[in-house]
Amino acid sequence: MKNIIVRAVTATVMVCVLYGCQEGLAEKEFSSSPTENFDALWKILDERYCYFGTKGIDWDSVYREYYPRLSNVYTVYDLFDLMADMINTLDDGHVNLYAPFDVSSCPTWYTSYPTNYNSSLIYSPRYLGSDYRIAGGMYYNTIGEKKDIGYIRYESFSSGFGASNLWYIDKYFAECKGIIIDVRHNGGGSLSYSESLAACFFSEETLTGYIRHKTGPGHEEFSDPVEVRTSPADAPIDWSGRKVVVLCNRRSYSATNDFVVRCLQAPNVTVIGGRTGGGGGMPLSQELPIGWMVRFSAVPMYDADMQTTEFGVEPDESVTLKESDVERGYDTIIERAMEIINGEA
Repeated sequence: MKNIIVRAVTATVMVCVLYGCQEGLAEKEFSSSPTENFDALWKILDERYCYFGTKGIDWDSVYREYYPRLSNVYTVYDLFDLMADMINTLDDGHVNLYAPFDVSSCPTWYTSYPTNYNSSLIYSPRYLGSDYRIAGGMYYNTIGEKKDIGYIRYESFSSGFGASNLWYIDKYFAECKGIIIDVRHNGGGSLSYSESLAACFFSEETLTGYIRHKTGPGHEEFSDPVEVRTSPADAPIDWSGRKVVVLCNRRSYSATNDFVVRCLQAPNVTVIGGRTGGGGGMPLSQELPIGWMVRFSAVPMYDADMQTTEFGVEPDESVTLKESDVERGYDTIIERAMEIINGEA
């Protein structure tokens, strides 16, 4: 009986200590007031975010909606959740709040679209198989009944590649009719890799888009459009004479979106699959008084027709992954890419 009482008292003390530590930690981490941080976050985006006009967002109205909720903020977790909810009204995958204990995200830009991708199919014997090769961030193999089509799976533009990587892939595909580059579910990464890979498909410098820069705190204060050109001078290899099919889906985002925008201007490239995810604003980051970071779209990008790419771009041909094909072990989109390379209508 005595041992039971001792254990009960010990447990009670531990709960009190842990609760007290958590409460004390939360109070200690408020190195600046919740209101100060809320206002700082709102103002940073008010002056630097680039898509208020494009998206028709009334940022003042958002402030009025979320500011009263500060009365229910007691811990850093409460503050984080409130501010994350506020910035998610921007519906932008490039807008994130970073704290030592969490990172906010906004997945709504892709959740209402078809997935159009099945990773288990990609690594099946019909496609990459188990004997695929790896060059930099690219997984590649020959596919098709005669193994005469090159297939590259590129999962992230954060995974680099160099001229030697592409040189060896090119030699491996020397006898192939054409090349398929699969950037579905590629969430982006470095724009330099996007430009470098896209440049391989051009025989001459080509206008592929525009960018503008913020010139003041007003929502519509931007510079004149600046041309974005894609040049073979930036290409590690020359694939301008090869038949190329690029596969994309809604999860093709950010730098991948930029890659697809460029590819749509290449005469030898056909883009198929689904609408890309967008992410057409180059992101920047800024620190809040509490020490957290906010990332946001700051530099808007456009296609060659001066249309925003923030909401994604349509492929040359829309193709949806069919469940009936998946059940047979076929990827509808890869199969269509092979038909295009084989010259089938």
